[in-house]
Amino acid sequence: MKTNLKIAWRNLWRNRRRTLITVASIFFGVLFSAYMTSMQEGSYKKMVEIVVKFYSGYLQVHHQDYWENKSLNNSFDYRPGLADSISRHREVEMVFPRLESFALASSENLTKGAMIFGIDPVREDQWTGISNRIQTGRYLLPGDRGVVIGQGLAAYLNVGLNDTLVMIGQGFHGVAAAGKFPIRGLVTHASPELNKLVVYMDLSACQEFFSMPGKITSLVVNVENNQAMRSLLRKLTGEVASPLAVMSWEEMQPEIVQQIESDRASGMLMKAILYLVIGFGILATMMMMIAERKKEFGVMVAVGMQKSRLAAILFFETLFIGILGIITGIIVSYPLILFQVAHPIPLTGQTASVMEEFGFEPFIFFSSATIVFTQQAITIFLLTLLISVYPAWAAARLKVIRLLHA
Repeated sequence: MKTNLKIAWRNLWRNRRRTLITVASIFFGVLFSAYMTSMQEGSYKKMVEIVVKFYSGYLQVHHQDYWENKSLNNSFDYRPGLADSISRHREVEMVFPRLESFALASSENLTKGAMIFGIDPVREDQWTGISNRIQTGRYLLPGDRGVVIGQGLAAYLNVGLNDTLVMIGQGFHGVAAAGKFPIRGLVTHASPELNKLVVYMDLSACQEFFSMPGKITSLVVNVENNQAMRSLLRKLTGEVASPLAVMSWEEMQPEIVQQIESDRASGMLMKAILYLVIGFGILATMMMMIAERKKEFGVMVAVGMQKSRLAAILFFETLFIGILGIITGIIVSYPLILFQVAHPIPLTGQTASVMEEFGFEPFIFFSSATIVFTQQAITIFLLTLLISVYPAWAAARLKVIRLLHA
């Protein structure tokens, strides 16, 4: 075996140009497919991050009728004991309450619908990092009677720091909700769409505004990733009793899941075409190599080399070419993708406008997740392994007399 590997390796460099051209085709295939996968996974990650981190969380506990009918009447009493029992699970990173509703926000003659988030300022900030996105003013303090609003909403209403925001809505059981709130800060939300709508209030102030003391609409449960979320969901489903229910972000946002799955399927089609081109390139090279070396193979078999050993050498030659292409492709793509993760590509013009209209930041994001590299390495290695069967099969069918007279 060791001798066969040495011979196969030396044979590769007898014709450097042919070997390097084939390795280069695999190298660029790995590079392009890794780059494409990184771009896809980066956009999915950012999409999920916006949904999970700044809106729904990984899991939510709420009234069983709330998600279908987001009425304040489908709220529930906030019991710290419930949060404590959920926090005991090892998957849980954080649990915090929210009160969500809508109201009309106005200033002078301007009015716009706003999405109201009643939050625990400390715990909410620990998860979402809202304070780091404050552009003007400051973040909310516990017990604060003011508000922090999105810059897009502030621009529409023509208000700024320390101005008064008037809000009118419907409170618990139809009670009128109205109030004036000083603007403590302006925040640039990760979602451009929410940036035009969002108003953050301290939870107690929000409960007072909607006339629902001690009540919340949801208990947000956050974990490290989707795998931990699914594990915790199975546990909480059996623990959270009616009239409460627990839902994952995938259940709350099925359109995001469908969008990711459909986009991933189209990406797989493009990569399949790329892999097909790579595969035919390797196969063509091996066929050309066998055709050029027919007389050499005939002499080797005539002087006593077993066809099975020759087949093994050719098998290893093909395998080495694939491994070299994979390794060089990953070595180059890894730092390139790390750079792109740190420096997403900004979009401009009409493309940026369309992205913002759909609620996404106008950037092309990248991911350095392990799957970005392992998927390409495994796929192309298996493809090379499959193709390497051909030269071994061709060597087993060699006709020595015909080859010697070639």
